[in-house]
Amino acid sequence: MKSDKGYTLHQVENGVPVKMWTRGVPVEAEAQRQLENAARLPIVFRHVAAMPDVHYGIGATVGSVIPTFKAIIPAAVGVDIGCGMMACKNTLHARDLPDNLGPLRSAIEKAVPHGSNPRRMGRDKGSWETPPGETDVAWAKLVDEFDLLCENYPRLKATNNHKHLGTLGGGNHFIEVCLDEAGAVWFMLHSGSRGVGNAIGTHFIELAKKDAELHQRNLPDQDLSYFEEGAQHFGDYVQAVGWAQKFARANREVMMQRVVAAVRKVIAKPFDAQVEAVNCHHNYVSRETHFGENVFVTRKGAVSARLGELGIIPGSMGARSFIVRGKGNPESFMSCSHGAGRAMSRTRARKLFTVADQIAATQGVECRKDADVIDEIPMAYKDIDAVMDAQKDLVEVVHTLKQVVCVKG
Repeated sequence: MKSDKGYTLHQVENGVPVKMWTRGVPVEAEAQRQLENAARLPIVFRHVAAMPDVHYGIGATVGSVIPTFKAIIPAAVGVDIGCGMMACKNTLHARDLPDNLGPLRSAIEKAVPHGSNPRRMGRDKGSWETPPGETDVAWAKLVDEFDLLCENYPRLKATNNHKHLGTLGGGNHFIEVCLDEAGAVWFMLHSGSRGVGNAIGTHFIELAKKDAELHQRNLPDQDLSYFEEGAQHFGDYVQAVGWAQKFARANREVMMQRVVAAVRKVIAKPFDAQVEAVNCHHNYVSRETHFGENVFVTRKGAVSARLGELGIIPGSMGARSFIVRGKGNPESFMSCSHGAGRAMSRTRARKLFTVADQIAATQGVECRKDADVIDEIPMAYKDIDAVMDAQKDLVEVVHTLKQVVCVKG
Protein backbone atom coordinates (compact mmCIF):
# COMPACT_ATOMS: atom_id res chain seq x y z
CA MET A 1 0.00 0.00 0.00
CA LYS A 2 1.47 3.36 -1.05
CA SER A 3 1.59 6.41 1.18
CA ASP A 4 1.94 10.06 0.29
CA LYS A 5 4.46 10.45 3.12
CA GLY A 6 7.50 9.13 1.26
CA TYR A 7 7.22 5.51 2.38
CA THR A 8 5.31 2.41 1.35
CA LEU A 9 3.21 0.79 4.08
CA HIS A 10 3.55 -2.99 4.13
CA GLN A 11 0.99 -4.77 6.33
CA VAL A 12 2.26 -7.91 8.06
CA GLU A 13 -0.10 -10.70 9.10
CA ASN A 14 0.07 -11.23 12.87
CA GLY A 15 2.55 -8.39 13.21
CA VAL A 16 3.04 -4.64 13.17
CA PRO A 17 3.35 -2.85 9.80
CA VAL A 18 6.63 -2.20 8.01
CA LYS A 19 7.13 1.32 6.67
CA MET A 20 9.54 1.18 3.72
CA TRP A 21 11.49 4.10 2.26
CA THR A 22 12.42 2.04 -0.80
CA ARG A 23 10.71 3.68 -3.76
CA GLY A 24 12.87 3.28 -6.84
CA VAL A 25 15.23 0.88 -5.01
CA PRO A 26 14.99 -2.92 -5.38
CA VAL A 27 14.32 -5.00 -2.25
CA GLU A 28 15.25 -8.69 -2.31
CA ALA A 29 12.66 -11.25 -1.22
CA GLU A 30 14.86 -12.55 1.61
CA ALA A 31 15.17 -9.05 3.07
CA GLN A 32 11.39 -8.61 2.87
CA ARG A 33 10.91 -11.90 4.72
CA GLN A 34 13.36 -10.83 7.43
CA LEU A 35 11.52 -7.55 7.93
CA GLU A 36 8.24 -9.44 8.30
CA ASN A 37 9.80 -11.79 10.86
CA ALA A 38 10.95 -8.84 12.96
CA ALA A 39 7.51 -7.22 12.67
CA ARG A 40 5.89 -10.35 14.17
CA LEU A 41 7.82 -10.15 17.43
CA PRO A 42 5.55 -9.29 20.39
CA ILE A 43 8.12 -6.80 21.74
CA VAL A 44 8.18 -4.55 18.64
CA PHE A 45 6.68 -1.12 19.19
CA ARG A 46 4.35 0.49 16.64
CA HIS A 47 6.09 -0.47 13.36
CA VAL A 48 9.41 -1.44 11.76
CA ALA A 49 11.11 1.11 9.49
CA ALA A 50 13.07 -0.05 6.43
CA MET A 51 15.65 2.29 4.94
CA PRO A 52 16.34 2.49 1.17
CA ASP A 53 19.63 0.56 1.49
CA VAL A 54 17.82 -2.40 3.06
CA HIS A 55 19.22 -5.86 2.30
CA TYR A 56 19.46 -9.34 3.78
CA GLY A 57 21.61 -9.62 6.89
CA ILE A 58 22.51 -12.07 9.61
CA GLY A 59 20.08 -11.83 12.50
CA ALA A 60 18.12 -8.89 11.23
CA THR A 61 17.80 -6.99 7.98
CA VAL A 62 20.58 -4.50 7.26
CA GLY A 63 18.96 -1.10 6.82
CA SER A 64 16.22 -1.68 9.40
CA VAL A 65 15.10 0.30 12.44
CA ILE A 66 13.48 -1.87 15.10
CA PRO A 67 11.92 -0.20 18.16
CA THR A 68 11.31 -2.57 21.05
CA PHE A 69 9.43 -2.14 24.31
CA LYS A 70 11.33 -3.29 27.45
CA ALA A 71 13.48 -5.71 25.42
CA ILE A 72 16.54 -5.85 23.13
CA ILE A 73 17.45 -8.26 20.30
CA PRO A 74 21.25 -8.79 20.45
CA ALA A 75 21.49 -10.24 16.91
CA ALA A 76 19.68 -7.18 15.54
CA VAL A 77 22.49 -5.04 16.93
CA GLY A 78 24.89 -7.62 15.51
CA VAL A 79 28.54 -8.37 16.20
CA ASP A 80 30.10 -5.21 14.77
CA ILE A 81 28.62 -3.22 17.64
CA GLY A 82 28.90 0.54 17.18
CA CYS A 83 30.13 0.25 13.61
CA GLY A 84 29.83 3.65 12.00
CA MET A 85 31.42 6.58 10.24
CA MET A 86 33.58 9.57 11.06
CA ALA A 87 34.30 12.47 8.71
CA CYS A 88 36.40 15.59 9.25
CA LYS A 89 36.64 18.59 6.99
CA ASN A 90 39.97 20.43 7.05
CA THR A 91 41.44 23.60 5.58
CA LEU A 92 43.21 21.87 2.69
CA HIS A 93 41.90 22.32 -0.86
CA ALA A 94 42.10 20.02 -3.88
CA ARG A 95 44.96 22.15 -5.26
CA ASP A 96 47.02 21.36 -2.14
CA LEU A 97 47.03 17.61 -2.83
CA PRO A 98 50.05 16.15 -4.67
CA ASP A 99 49.64 15.01 -8.27
CA ASN A 100 50.79 11.53 -7.24
CA LEU A 101 48.49 10.33 -4.46
CA GLY A 102 50.32 7.02 -4.00
CA PRO A 103 52.58 8.28 -1.17
CA LEU A 104 49.53 9.72 0.62
CA ARG A 105 47.73 6.38 0.53
CA SER A 106 50.92 4.61 1.63
CA ALA A 107 51.36 6.95 4.59
CA ILE A 108 47.79 6.28 5.78
CA GLU A 109 48.25 2.53 5.38
CA LYS A 110 51.39 2.68 7.53
CA ALA A 111 49.70 4.86 10.17
CA VAL A 112 46.62 2.64 10.71
CA PRO A 113 46.71 -1.19 10.90
CA HIS A 114 44.13 -2.68 8.53
CA GLY A 115 42.95 -6.02 7.21
CA SER A 116 43.46 -9.32 9.00
CA ASN A 117 45.01 -12.71 8.49
CA PRO A 118 44.15 -16.24 9.68
CA ARG A 119 45.37 -17.14 13.18
CA ARG A 120 47.65 -19.83 11.73
CA MET A 121 49.65 -17.09 10.00
CA GLY A 122 50.83 -15.60 13.27
CA ARG A 123 50.27 -12.08 14.64
CA ASP A 124 47.14 -10.30 13.43
CA LYS A 125 48.39 -7.71 10.94
CA GLY A 126 45.26 -5.67 11.68
CA SER A 127 46.26 -5.07 15.31
CA TRP A 128 49.00 -3.06 16.98
CA GLU A 129 52.17 -4.87 17.99
CA THR A 130 52.88 -1.99 20.37
CA PRO A 131 49.94 0.41 20.69
CA PRO A 132 50.86 4.08 20.09
CA GLY A 133 50.30 6.87 22.60
CA GLU A 134 46.93 7.88 21.10
CA THR A 135 45.64 4.35 21.67
CA ASP A 136 46.94 4.19 25.24
CA VAL A 137 45.25 7.50 26.13
CA ALA A 138 41.90 6.34 24.69
CA TRP A 139 42.16 2.89 26.30
CA ALA A 140 42.77 4.43 29.72
CA LYS A 141 39.24 5.89 29.54
CA LEU A 142 37.73 2.51 28.70
CA VAL A 143 39.71 -0.04 30.69
CA ASP A 144 38.04 0.27 34.12
CA GLU A 145 34.58 -0.46 32.75
CA PHE A 146 36.01 -3.24 30.60
CA ASP A 147 37.61 -4.88 33.63
CA LEU A 148 34.22 -4.83 35.37
CA LEU A 149 32.66 -6.58 32.37
CA CYS A 150 35.39 -9.20 32.46
CA GLU A 151 34.61 -10.05 36.09
CA ASN A 152 31.32 -11.57 34.94
CA TYR A 153 32.48 -12.60 31.46
CA PRO A 154 36.19 -13.52 31.74
CA ARG A 155 36.33 -14.84 28.16
CA LEU A 156 36.22 -11.19 26.96
CA LYS A 157 39.66 -10.61 28.49
CA ALA A 158 41.32 -12.86 25.92
CA THR A 159 40.16 -10.74 22.97
CA ASN A 160 42.00 -8.17 20.91
CA ASN A 161 40.83 -5.07 22.76
CA HIS A 162 43.60 -2.60 23.63
CA LYS A 163 45.60 -3.74 20.56
CA HIS A 164 42.62 -3.21 18.24
CA LEU A 165 41.82 0.31 19.42
CA GLY A 166 42.67 2.66 16.55
CA THR A 167 42.63 -0.04 13.83
CA LEU A 168 40.45 -0.42 10.75
CA GLY A 169 39.55 -4.08 10.28
CA GLY A 170 38.52 -5.63 6.96
CA GLY A 171 35.52 -6.16 4.71
CA ASN A 172 33.75 -2.93 3.84
CA HIS A 173 35.70 -0.83 6.35
CA PHE A 174 37.73 1.96 4.78
CA ILE A 175 39.63 5.22 5.15
CA GLU A 176 39.24 7.87 2.44
CA VAL A 177 40.50 11.27 1.44
CA CYS A 178 37.62 13.04 -0.28
CA LEU A 179 36.80 16.32 -2.00
CA ASP A 180 33.49 18.10 -1.51
CA GLU A 181 31.53 20.15 -4.04
CA ALA A 182 33.74 23.20 -3.36
CA GLY A 183 37.04 21.30 -3.59
CA ALA A 184 37.56 21.22 0.20
CA VAL A 185 39.40 18.15 1.52
CA TRP A 186 37.73 15.74 3.95
CA PHE A 187 39.05 12.68 5.75
CA MET A 188 36.44 9.95 6.19
CA LEU A 189 36.56 6.48 7.74
CA HIS A 190 34.31 3.53 8.53
CA SER A 191 34.87 1.03 11.34
CA GLY A 192 33.43 -0.33 14.58
CA SER A 193 34.28 -2.17 17.79
CA ARG A 194 36.64 -4.69 16.19
CA GLY A 195 37.46 -8.03 17.88
CA VAL A 196 36.17 -7.21 21.33
CA GLY A 197 32.81 -6.02 19.97
CA ASN A 198 32.54 -9.21 17.93
CA ALA A 199 33.19 -11.30 21.05
CA ILE A 200 30.59 -9.36 23.08
CA GLY A 201 27.99 -9.63 20.32
CA THR A 202 28.60 -13.33 19.66
CA HIS A 203 28.48 -14.24 23.36
CA PHE A 204 25.24 -12.42 24.12
CA ILE A 205 23.53 -13.62 20.93
CA GLU A 206 24.13 -17.19 22.14
CA LEU A 207 22.85 -16.34 25.63
CA ALA A 208 19.70 -14.81 24.11
CA LYS A 209 19.07 -18.00 22.10
CA LYS A 210 19.42 -20.10 25.27
CA ASP A 211 17.07 -17.71 27.06
CA ALA A 212 14.50 -18.13 24.25
CA GLU A 213 14.75 -21.92 24.53
CA LEU A 214 14.34 -21.74 28.31
CA HIS A 215 11.18 -19.68 27.99
CA GLN A 216 9.97 -21.70 24.97
CA ARG A 217 9.45 -18.62 22.85
CA ASN A 218 7.90 -19.36 19.48
CA LEU A 219 10.12 -17.15 17.32
CA PRO A 220 9.92 -16.76 13.52
CA ASP A 221 13.75 -16.86 13.51
CA GLN A 222 16.08 -17.95 16.32
CA ASP A 223 18.36 -15.06 15.42
CA LEU A 224 15.61 -12.77 16.70
CA SER A 225 15.97 -14.09 20.26
CA TYR A 226 15.75 -11.28 22.77
CA PHE A 227 16.30 -10.32 26.41
CA GLU A 228 13.41 -8.75 28.28
CA GLU A 229 13.94 -6.26 31.09
CA GLY A 230 14.40 -8.23 34.30
CA ALA A 231 15.87 -11.26 32.51
CA GLN A 232 19.11 -12.73 33.85
CA HIS A 233 21.43 -11.24 31.23
CA PHE A 234 19.50 -8.12 30.22
CA GLY A 235 21.38 -5.64 32.41
CA ASP A 236 24.74 -7.18 31.53
CA TYR A 237 24.01 -6.86 27.83
CA VAL A 238 22.96 -3.23 28.18
CA GLN A 239 26.24 -2.52 29.97
CA ALA A 240 28.34 -4.53 27.49
CA VAL A 241 26.76 -3.11 24.33
CA GLY A 242 27.04 0.40 25.73
CA TRP A 243 30.74 -0.12 26.41
CA ALA A 244 31.33 -1.56 22.92
CA GLN A 245 29.66 1.50 21.39
CA LYS A 246 32.02 3.76 23.36
CA PHE A 247 34.95 1.66 22.13
CA ALA A 248 33.79 1.99 18.52
CA ARG A 249 33.51 5.77 18.76
CA ALA A 250 36.96 6.01 20.38
CA ASN A 251 38.36 3.65 17.74
CA ARG A 252 37.31 6.04 14.98
CA GLU A 253 38.66 9.06 16.87
CA VAL A 254 42.10 7.45 17.32
CA MET A 255 42.23 6.46 13.65
CA MET A 256 41.33 9.99 12.61
CA GLN A 257 44.18 11.38 14.72
CA ARG A 258 46.55 8.94 13.01
CA VAL A 259 45.25 9.83 9.54
CA VAL A 260 45.69 13.57 10.14
CA ALA A 261 49.26 12.99 11.38
CA ALA A 262 50.02 10.80 8.36
CA VAL A 263 48.77 13.43 5.91
CA ARG A 264 50.91 16.08 7.60
CA LYS A 265 54.00 13.98 6.86
CA VAL A 266 53.20 14.04 3.13
CA ILE A 267 51.72 17.52 2.68
CA ALA A 268 54.01 20.25 3.98
CA LYS A 269 51.38 22.99 3.93
CA PRO A 270 50.00 23.58 7.46
CA PHE A 271 46.30 22.86 7.86
CA ASP A 272 43.63 22.76 10.53
CA ALA A 273 41.76 19.48 10.88
CA GLN A 274 38.20 19.03 12.17
CA VAL A 275 36.79 22.24 10.72
CA GLU A 276 33.58 20.19 10.67
CA ALA A 277 33.47 16.74 12.26
CA VAL A 278 30.80 14.04 12.39
CA ASN A 279 31.08 10.73 14.29
CA CYS A 280 28.00 8.51 14.08
CA HIS A 281 27.12 4.87 14.73
CA HIS A 282 25.03 2.84 12.32
CA ASN A 283 24.92 -0.56 14.12
CA TYR A 284 23.71 0.11 17.63
CA VAL A 285 20.93 0.33 20.18
CA SER A 286 19.88 3.30 22.30
CA ARG A 287 17.10 4.32 24.68
CA GLU A 288 14.92 6.94 23.01
CA THR A 289 11.46 8.45 23.24
CA HIS A 290 9.17 8.04 20.23
CA PHE A 291 5.43 8.61 19.99
CA GLY A 292 5.39 9.34 23.72
CA GLU A 293 6.97 6.01 24.74
CA ASN A 294 10.43 5.21 26.09
CA VAL A 295 11.75 2.42 23.86
CA PHE A 296 14.95 0.76 22.76
CA VAL A 297 15.72 1.64 19.13
CA THR A 298 18.02 -0.76 17.29
CA ARG A 299 19.47 0.66 14.10
CA LYS A 300 20.96 -2.19 12.09
CA GLY A 301 22.63 -0.34 9.24
CA ALA A 302 20.81 2.93 9.87
CA VAL A 303 21.81 6.37 11.17
CA SER A 304 20.09 8.67 13.64
CA ALA A 305 18.57 11.63 11.77
CA ARG A 306 17.03 13.87 14.42
CA LEU A 307 16.09 17.38 13.37
CA GLY A 308 19.32 19.24 12.57
CA GLU A 309 21.55 16.27 13.43
CA LEU A 310 24.48 15.63 11.06
CA GLY A 311 25.10 12.16 9.67
CA ILE A 312 27.17 10.38 7.02
CA ILE A 313 25.85 8.24 4.16
CA PRO A 314 28.77 6.73 2.22
CA GLY A 315 28.51 5.38 -1.30
CA SER A 316 31.09 2.76 -2.31
CA MET A 317 34.55 2.70 -3.86
CA GLY A 318 34.17 5.03 -6.83
CA ALA A 319 30.76 6.42 -5.79
CA ARG A 320 29.78 9.65 -4.07
CA SER A 321 29.16 9.98 -0.34
CA PHE A 322 27.04 12.49 1.55
CA ILE A 323 27.14 14.53 4.72
CA VAL A 324 23.47 14.95 5.61
CA ARG A 325 21.30 16.83 8.09
CA GLY A 326 18.37 15.02 9.68
CA LYS A 327 14.79 16.19 9.22
CA GLY A 328 13.58 14.46 12.38
CA ASN A 329 10.91 12.40 10.61
CA PRO A 330 9.01 10.60 13.40
CA GLU A 331 7.74 7.82 11.10
CA SER A 332 11.32 6.55 10.50
CA PHE A 333 12.04 6.89 14.23
CA MET A 334 14.22 9.80 13.11
CA SER A 335 16.56 7.59 11.06
CA CYS A 336 18.07 7.37 7.58
CA SER A 337 20.13 4.90 5.55
CA HIS A 338 23.74 4.09 6.45
CA GLY A 339 25.01 3.79 2.89
CA ALA A 340 24.16 2.48 -0.54
CA GLY A 341 23.48 -1.06 0.63
CA ARG A 342 24.68 -4.22 -1.07
CA ALA A 343 22.91 -5.24 -4.26
CA MET A 344 24.49 -8.70 -4.24
CA SER A 345 26.52 -11.00 -2.03
CA ARG A 346 30.30 -10.85 -1.90
CA THR A 347 30.48 -14.32 -3.45
CA ARG A 348 28.32 -13.28 -6.41
CA ALA A 349 30.35 -10.10 -6.93
CA ARG A 350 33.59 -12.10 -7.08
CA LYS A 351 32.06 -14.42 -9.68
CA LEU A 352 30.49 -11.65 -11.75
CA PHE A 353 33.28 -9.06 -11.96
CA THR A 354 36.95 -9.00 -12.86
CA VAL A 355 39.99 -6.99 -11.83
CA ALA A 356 39.59 -5.08 -15.12
CA ASP A 357 36.05 -4.14 -14.04
CA GLN A 358 37.39 -2.96 -10.67
CA ILE A 359 40.07 -0.82 -12.34
CA ALA A 360 37.50 0.81 -14.63
CA ALA A 361 35.00 1.42 -11.81
CA THR A 362 37.58 3.10 -9.56
CA GLN A 363 39.24 5.24 -12.22
CA GLY A 364 40.66 8.39 -10.67
CA VAL A 365 40.77 6.88 -7.17
CA GLU A 366 44.12 5.94 -5.59
CA CYS A 367 43.21 2.55 -4.11
CA ARG A 368 43.83 -1.16 -4.29
CA LYS A 369 42.74 -2.65 -7.61
CA ASP A 370 43.23 -6.39 -7.14
CA ALA A 371 41.24 -9.63 -6.90
CA ASP A 372 40.88 -9.40 -3.11
CA VAL A 373 38.73 -6.25 -3.29
CA ILE A 374 36.44 -7.20 -6.20
CA ASP A 375 33.65 -7.89 -3.70
CA GLU A 376 33.72 -4.16 -2.86
CA ILE A 377 33.33 -3.03 -6.48
CA PRO A 378 30.76 -0.20 -6.83
CA MET A 379 28.46 -2.36 -8.96
CA ALA A 380 28.01 -4.74 -6.00
CA TYR A 381 26.11 -1.92 -4.27
CA LYS A 382 22.79 -0.21 -4.94
CA ASP A 383 22.69 3.08 -6.82
CA ILE A 384 23.49 5.69 -4.17
CA ASP A 385 21.57 8.38 -6.08
CA ALA A 386 18.40 6.23 -6.03
CA VAL A 387 18.95 5.56 -2.32
CA MET A 388 19.24 9.29 -1.60
CA ASP A 389 16.17 10.11 -3.69
CA ALA A 390 14.10 7.58 -1.73
CA GLN A 391 14.83 9.30 1.59
CA LYS A 392 14.31 12.95 0.72
CA ASP A 393 11.84 13.29 3.57
CA LEU A 394 14.37 11.90 6.07
CA VAL A 395 17.49 14.00 5.38
CA GLU A 396 18.82 16.91 3.36
CA VAL A 397 22.26 16.86 1.74
CA VAL A 398 24.78 19.29 3.25
CA HIS A 399 27.92 18.18 1.39
CA THR A 400 28.60 15.78 -1.49
CA LEU A 401 31.97 14.00 -1.26
CA LYS A 402 33.99 12.13 -3.87
CA GLN A 403 36.97 10.07 -2.80
CA VAL A 404 40.41 10.49 -4.35
CA VAL A 405 42.20 8.07 -2.00
CA CYS A 406 40.67 4.90 -0.54
CA VAL A 407 42.35 2.49 1.90
CA LYS A 408 40.44 -0.77 2.25
CA GLY A 409 40.69 -3.19 5.13
